[in-house]
Amino acid sequence: MKGCFGKYLKIDLTSRQTKEIAISEDDQKNFIGGSTLAAKLLFPVVKPGFDPLSPESPLIFAAGPFTGSNVPMVSRAAVCGISPATGLWGEATTGGKFPVRLKATGFDAIMITGCSDTPVYVCVDDGIVEIKDASHLWGKDIYETQAVIKKETKENKESNAGFSVACIGAAGENRIHFATIMNDEGRAAGRCGMGALMGSKNLKAIAVAGNQKAQIANPEQLKSVISEARDCIGSHGNTNAYRLYGTNFYLDLAMRLGDAPARYFTKSIFPASKLHGPAFRTRYTMGNYACTGCPIGCGRVIKNFSEDIKQVDGPEYETVAAFGPLCMNFDIDSVVRANHLCNRHGMDTISAGVAIAFAMYLYEKGMLTAETAGMEIPWGDGSIVLKLADMMIRQEGIGTLLSKGVKRMAEELGVDPEEAAHVKGLEIPMHDPRAYQGSALTYAVGPRGACHLKGSFYSLDAPGTEVGIDLGITFSDKNDPAQKGALSAKILWFCELYNSFTLCQFSPLPAAMIAKIFFCITNINTKSMDLLTFGERSLNIKRAINNILGVTREHDKLPAIARRPLQEGATAGIEPDMDLMLKEFYEVCKWDWESGMPSKSRLLDTGLQWVADYLYGE
Repeated sequence: MKGCFGKYLKIDLTSRQTKEIAISEDDQKNFIGGSTLAAKLLFPVVKPGFDPLSPESPLIFAAGPFTGSNVPMVSRAAVCGISPATGLWGEATTGGKFPVRLKATGFDAIMITGCSDTPVYVCVDDGIVEIKDASHLWGKDIYETQAVIKKETKENKESNAGFSVACIGAAGENRIHFATIMNDEGRAAGRCGMGALMGSKNLKAIAVAGNQKAQIANPEQLKSVISEARDCIGSHGNTNAYRLYGTNFYLDLAMRLGDAPARYFTKSIFPASKLHGPAFRTRYTMGNYACTGCPIGCGRVIKNFSEDIKQVDGPEYETVAAFGPLCMNFDIDSVVRANHLCNRHGMDTISAGVAIAFAMYLYEKGMLTAETAGMEIPWGDGSIVLKLADMMIRQEGIGTLLSKGVKRMAEELGVDPEEAAHVKGLEIPMHDPRAYQGSALTYAVGPRGACHLKGSFYSLDAPGTEVGIDLGITFSDKNDPAQKGALSAKILWFCELYNSFTLCQFSPLPAAMIAKIFFCITNINTKSMDLLTFGERSLNIKRAINNILGVTREHDKLPAIARRPLQEGATAGIEPDMDLMLKEFYEVCKWDWESGMPSKSRLLDTGLQWVADYLYGE
């Protein structure tokens, strides 16, 4: 298939052996790249009771056919494996320069298995693989690690094509359940604990570079479509907002919609003006950055933050909301410091913020005492937010428990599990499920647990959007559960494209244009509706992996803490009608109501006979 190399690299850190493995043409067409290709590669390995931190547990870095092209907003890579946070399918994505340089190595994906007996890092340069000693890097933060490896690779290569480094910090080394993998300074593959999986292999980093380019099928036609794509991006209503304030432009609107959770999912009204985008631009010297080939540049940089911190990457909306209103903390400096602390040591800000807010909630309720915690944990104290984040990273005191996530916190403290804000072990992000009925459903049934990117109703189910209009994804009453099962299925299928092709989630390109780009690059003639068929196949293989690992319909639910009606704001009195939506979703997707598995007939219809054979014992 054009746009790809048709091969992936497998590295066994136990034996220190490497192997190039061909990807069949059928697999290229059916699973494309990114997280969907990773799921296809991972499926044969998964068995019931699989240990995510075992040496045989693969860690996969994968690009897609769009990556490395001149299409705007495609410098994305998926990082996949069985999640140490959930024990289920895990995927994260990252941007910056790393995805383009990953693709330039000449491989569509890199799969890492085994476990080194000493710390190592992997260097892949134009198809040449080296496994290097990283003993001198173990214990260093992500900024120090990247700087050292870039210096070492430059010294070893006179004609440096430019290396990007993806690495872990202390959180990954300590196998914290929600450790991240960081690249290009502060870019993050943030969710599902892929950093812990990397740390379990004694793998400190992977450095990638190269000059390989996948062949484009129709380069002249692609130029014309790229021009259309740039016009589409430039004229979109959110483009200037992203440029000016980053994703945190949304904080005000999110509060007005009831979409920004506060006081651990028990409030929705808070002083947004203390932490919104203009507050950051007023207080700090702000800059922005763009991933390779992006005309927007939504990333934030704070320059000369303090005497001890000269530059901070971020923070973005999710981080501001997690360390801010979720903890009732409106000390802007402490939010920035918490963000930097997590970036520096590689820890997911969403899960960390939810864990800290849960501790504050339990402390207020008397279910966690100062004696048990070794400290007082009141609402809104920015210094406590910082102290708990640091204790998680260092694995000290109560921080050790918080670093296990809210599901384990509830279990070990004997708290009602309905008070733990997670789905299938993944903490709920900073989009309150009461704000959009469809979001509540996609949290419950999504492939990696509570994920706002797999069912982004806040951006797709909105007035004026054209992203999925030709697929029947159109604006509806966000508070009406009727027809949300069918709409959620379409949105989940459509969102699978982003992490597979790969394309930035903020790209406003409509489905028809994505299909045209796909044709120009791969020469596969795809209609808009074909994209949904592909997305359904992608969702079903990930669902099948989760089924093998123990997921049933009983796991497709929201906890009461994120479901109970609030008494204030735009969502006052609203509770998601999970039963109604779930039944419709299962009917549309043809998932079996008893087992929670995709039906055999639907697996066969979408080209997953071998998955059907495994699940149904044939």
